[in-house]
Amino acid sequence: MFKRVALFLATNLAVVLVLSVVLRLLGVDRILDESGAGINYEALLILSVVIGFGGSFISLAISKWMAKRSTGARVITQPANNVESWLLNTVERLARDSGIDTPEVAIYDAPDMNAFATGARRNSSLVAVSTGLLQGMRKEEVEAVLAHEVAHVANGDMITLALVQGVLNTFVIFLSRIVGHIIDRVILKNERGYGIGYFVSVMAAQVVLGVLASIVVMWVSRQREFRADAGSAKLNGKQAMINALARLDRGAPAKLPESLEAFGISGRRGGGIKRLFMSHPPISERIAALETIQA
Repeated sequence: MFKRVALFLATNLAVVLVLSVVLRLLGVDRILDESGAGINYEALLILSVVIGFGGSFISLAISKWMAKRSTGARVITQPANNVESWLLNTVERLARDSGIDTPEVAIYDAPDMNAFATGARRNSSLVAVSTGLLQGMRKEEVEAVLAHEVAHVANGDMITLALVQGVLNTFVIFLSRIVGHIIDRVILKNERGYGIGYFVSVMAAQVVLGVLASIVVMWVSRQREFRADAGSAKLNGKQAMINALARLDRGAPAKLPESLEAFGISGRRGGGIKRLFMSHPPISERIAALETIQA
């Protein structure tokens, strides 16, 4: 995990530094200096990184607590029945086969068939299933879903998504303030601090860039789902996961709080431009990908 964090941080810093060099080569800094409106790229970079990664890492750090609170998930400490014993034993086996510590296992009350995994570290995670999933799926299908969620944990998908979000947050903050600075100082010729033009243009740029950033984040999220499906197939065989996905496709759309939606077994459905903002690929595509895996 630490290597991955270091790599993402280094990549983020390198790309933003390259961006600042490109702006200088294009003469943006010269234009700003000539108009008496120079900008301190280094200070802006530090600010962008701190804010961009700060919110992302705070969200990741409290993800388990928020998940339990928002869904009412009950962690199984002492199994109260055979189903809970089976859940604990199954997750323990899957975690052992994946080379990670056993996650906390929880059940939450919801009629739709869903499950999710979250947590800041691979060896300190949470896997939760809905009562609707336990009641609506066969045992081998539930096991496939659990394998999918354990694969998310083993792949470090939560930290990966947080890092990607942090990188994109940094870009949004960095570029939006450059846009605001140029509009305020060069176009509107404001010479006394930042005026209304700066704040309006920064907000507008953040909205536009934020939408573009969310498209990238959702694309990464969709790729994670294909990998977790493949992980389930490796742990448990592909047919059980195909059957579980087919059952999900026939059921009502799964629902989770927005902060957890990307971590569920399935997400919102839609086509056209909505597809760009979907955290999960269409189930038909996930099944097709699984069918190409050699048994």
